[in-house]
Order: sequence, then structure tokens, then C-alpha cells
Amino acid sequence: MQGGTRGHERRGQVTQNVRLSSNLTPPASRARSTAPSSRGEVVLLNKPFGVLCQFTGEGRATLARYVPVRRVYPAGRLDADSEGLVVLTADGALQARIAHPRAKLAKVYHVQVEGEVEAAQLQSLTSGVVLNDGPARAIAASRAEAPAWLWPRDPPIRVRRAIPTSWVTLTLTEGRNRQVRRMTAAVGLPTLRLIRFAVGPWTLEGLAPGQWRAECVDLRVLSSAPVRPPASRPRPPAASRPPR
Repeated sequence: MQGGTRGHERRGQVTQNVRLSSNLTPPASRARSTAPSSRGEVVLLNKPFGVLCQFTGEGRATLARYVPVRRVYPAGRLDADSEGLVVLTADGALQARIAHPRAKLAKVYHVQVEGEVEAAQLQSLTSGVVLNDGPARAIAASRAEAPAWLWPRDPPIRVRRAIPTSWVTLTLTEGRNRQVRRMTAAVGLPTLRLIRFAVGPWTLEGLAPGQWRAECVDLRVLSSAPVRPPASRPRPPAASRPPR
């Protein structure tokens, strides 16, 4: 697998053997390396805007441009117009545990919305809104500042001068199609930009857009308490590192 070794780390219940990619935008024709070597190993990617969450797509940017790893598949998808964390694995059982709604893995999103966020709208998001495929609710919703580590989006969002924008942090334990966007729209806050920061115990920390790393994970973390948004600002994504 491409990338330098960052060593053996222990964070809470997670035992990690981390390999960080050294190329943000490898060419689409680049050969993909072999699958992760151990059961329970995952690949974490900071998916850029406009990239399809799949490895094939005629004329479109796909995961194959950024993850040169064979036989790994997303454990839950992220829309092309959304950014942030995608968890991939070659372990089918682990993929199912991560993606299935019964797993109740918390997913944390930073969402830029159109309009000023009011307390009543946050209350509606946590008490529940009715979508066309049934009710949906966030387990946590709060107004936030733009993340200090945020990278510029390419292309930039479209902003209407007469209408302010705000940031909201949402935590969900399910992931229906375009659910976050539909929930914010239901309370009068159209989504302008959506970044998934965390899935269960895994986060974007240290990953610039287009970077990936592989981690060997203690499977018991999947039964641990849902991840919560950080109380303080996370560290900014690290710059690309040269291969060793």
C-alpha cells in the first residue's frame, strides 16, 4: 500500500497502525495496490467535492483517483457534492456493521446552511422532522462557527449577498440518501456545504482533501459509545508528507 508509516498509536480503545498517503491527486490510471492485509483494517479517505463515492464512473472523478488500494469498498456512501470522511474496507462483515442502521454508529457533520440558525430549528432537528421516506431526527444539533481547519472548496459555494449563512454541527445514527440536506431544508435551512467529520470512532483528523490512511482497528470500538463533536477545535489537516 502506498504511503509512509506514522508508527503505532493508541487512542482510547483504538489500536492503530497508520499509513498516510503521500499523494493528494494521483492520476486516475495509476495501478491500485493490494487490499488491506488484516481483518478489521479500514481505509479512511477525505473525499473531495465532486468525487463519486465509487470506483467506476465514465467521465467522472471516482475513488480510484485517490485510493490506490484494491478490493476495498465504502461502508456507507457520501454524495458527490458532499465532502469529508469515507470509510472503506475489504472486510464484508465489518462493512455491514459500519453501514447498517442497527449499528447506531454516530456520524458527525459540519453543515453550512443558508440563513440564521434559530433555537427552534435546532430543536426540530433533534425532536424529529418528517421526510418523504419517513421521520428522521438528529441525536445532537448545535450552532457552530466555521471549522478553523476548513479548506477552500473548489468550486466555491454560491452565496446570495442579501442572505447570511451559518454553520450547524449535526450528529446522526442513520444515513439515508441525502438525509442531512433534506433535514436542514425541512426546517428552513438549505444546505450550502456539507462535510462529514466522523463515522463512529474514525475522524478526518490529519487528512487533507484527497488524502487517505489505513488503520488497523480493534473491532470492539464498534460497540463503544457514539462519537461526540469535539469540544475544542480539531487540529488542521496535515500537509502532504513525502514518501519515506
